[in-house]
Amino acid sequence: MKYRKLGNTDLTLSAITFGSFAIGGWLWGGTKQNEAIKAIQVSYDLGVTSIDTAPVYGQGFSEQIVGQAIKDIPRDKIQILTKFGMRWDSAKGTLIYKNQNNNGKAIDIYKYAGKESIIQECEASLKRLGTDYIDLYQLHWPDITTPIEETMDALNELIKQGKIRYAGVCNYNTEQFAEAEKYINLASNQVPYSMVLRDIEKEIVPYSLNNGKGVIAYSPLERGLLTGKMKPGYKFGEGDQRATRPFYKDENLSRTNEFLNKIKPIADSKGLSLGQLVILWTLQQPAISITLVGARNAEQAIQNAKATEASLTTEEIGIINEHLNQLVLVP
Repeated sequence: MKYRKLGNTDLTLSAITFGSFAIGGWLWGGTKQNEAIKAIQVSYDLGVTSIDTAPVYGQGFSEQIVGQAIKDIPRDKIQILTKFGMRWDSAKGTLIYKNQNNNGKAIDIYKYAGKESIIQECEASLKRLGTDYIDLYQLHWPDITTPIEETMDALNELIKQGKIRYAGVCNYNTEQFAEAEKYINLASNQVPYSMVLRDIEKEIVPYSLNNGKGVIAYSPLERGLLTGKMKPGYKFGEGDQRATRPFYKDENLSRTNEFLNKIKPIADSKGLSLGQLVILWTLQQPAISITLVGARNAEQAIQNAKATEASLTTEEIGIINEHLNQLVLVP
């Protein structure tokens, strides 16, 4: 495993960080708790020391699973990244999900990052995770109902109290990030980034490079699309959000797999799976500090963790990019 400093902080994270959205089950068609715990523990054994989670992933369930998985690991040997700002137990802020099914129960979810809410959320996360501090505490989504200054003030208070080490944001544009930096030194911006979703290269990547900020890439495999294992006609489980997204239309699955077949010789030459090759490519892009890669079982976790045992040459990245530039997906 390779390890990297996050932005201009002294927080060192594993280049592949365990992403725990899927193990929460919500929007992923459920989860199997024992398999999820095993996946985290196997990842740790292979050097994945960092875990990213969030309260809203399963409405607390993902954090509980993480807490159980790490309870016998010395706290200073792991790095916990979690989030705040998506409430299912409070009707403040902006409603973003209404009547979402969670284990047969309809719930509403709001974006809200008011100071009192953040303090409350942090205490709940610490309890579920079974720890007394969080290494990186991140605003999950921008909240247009709360001044950025108020949100950052709460994070500064939590840092002073020793409950969090560093603060970060997710899904911020450069203007929002710059505004937040007036009140706090942010470590990073967690944003979606994959071979087929490269919007951040326009502004966020240059801004982060120029200002010494970390970029945490989530969904580098585009939720399974870039593994080569999803074929036209793929059937998603009940409640799996991917079924409604354009990426997973049969036409796009065909076009993506055609692209993956073109770069497969590079993967084969290094003894890598397509998914491992995609992870490597992501890690070697400008400004990317770490990638979040999910696993729902031990087999997937092992594949992910071993991706960094190889590396790509400049020539190989150029070949991949040449094929990638010819890939056009339908909306």
